[in-house]
Amino acid sequence: MVPFQAMTYLPGSDEYQPVDEVPKGTPTADISGTELRKRLRTGAPIPDWFSYTGVVKVLRESYPPRPKQGFTVLLTGLHNSGKDTIARALQVTLQQHGTRSVSLLLGEEVRHELSPDLGSSPEDKHLNMQRIGFVASELTKAGAAVIAAPTAPYARSRKAFRDAVVGSGGGNFFLVHVATPLEWCEKVDRRGLYKRARDGEIKGFTGIGDVYEAPEDADLTCDLRTDSVPEIVHSVIMMLESQNLV
Repeated sequence: MVPFQAMTYLPGSDEYQPVDEVPKGTPTADISGTELRKRLRTGAPIPDWFSYTGVVKVLRESYPPRPKQGFTVLLTGLHNSGKDTIARALQVTLQQHGTRSVSLLLGEEVRHELSPDLGSSPEDKHLNMQRIGFVASELTKAGAAVIAAPTAPYARSRKAFRDAVVGSGGGNFFLVHVATPLEWCEKVDRRGLYKRARDGEIKGFTGIGDVYEAPEDADLTCDLRTDSVPEIVHSVIMMLESQNLV
């Protein structure tokens, strides 16, 4: 096997030299593989010195322009926090933009379809999130706008979800924490699920019989007590626009 010799670019002389032959203190320039993929994904400029124009053109063709790249918006929050309502309103708004297909993955609906075999234990909840994350990653990779609104109570589950989308879906992932507090969620609970959980009829119900780990890494935090649904949707759209995705 022929060993690969690491090279670096010298701006002063406009040439490449082996890293171990560059005199100490000489200005150099490099772009890592991670940085290159980021620039390709975001459409950021790639310096002329990095490679031939034809090579850069071929590389860019493998990454669609930002408005055509898929993305996932994960809304997490307690039952009755308003995340389903926000998700549906966001779906309508994105469909009006008409730039890509929009997929809506609501917590209870998706669980019935993907995870009818699972219960309410922490491991079952985590596995359910992994399954939803896989679906979201595949849709994102195909260029869709994905809106997922499971409860997603655990930090490790949300991280696994993010990693699935970032790893195979192109890296466009946004976490929205619908931080409507438990007291308000219980107050507007028409189905009486919280009461049944407090009475012991429902085991492992998030917020009563199981923890909800509020995210510390949310891209956007909202509260339906103080923020209207149109305001929240507008904030999400602004976030996506800032990344040139809509």
